[in-house]
Amino acid sequence: MTLKDVKVGHTVTVKKLNGEGAIKRRIMDMGITKGTQITVRKLAPLGDPMELTVRGYELSLRKADAEMVEVTE
Repeated sequence: MTLKDVKVGHTVTVKKLNGEGAIKRRIMDMGITKGTQITVRKLAPLGDPMELTVRGYELSLRKADAEMVEVTE
């Protein structure tokens, strides 16, 4: 399951980061690393981007980037 598929209000744990080079590095710089818990707070009116709570702060992430993050319940 990817972060893109998580429903609003659910909390998940990062299992693996997919992607290459700069994109993967940018996601990691935002604090999304293996073992991190992420809560999906809400979605924008058209569904993209999603607002997440990561390590105690709010983060907006595009669904294209969220698709690269594998998570478990």
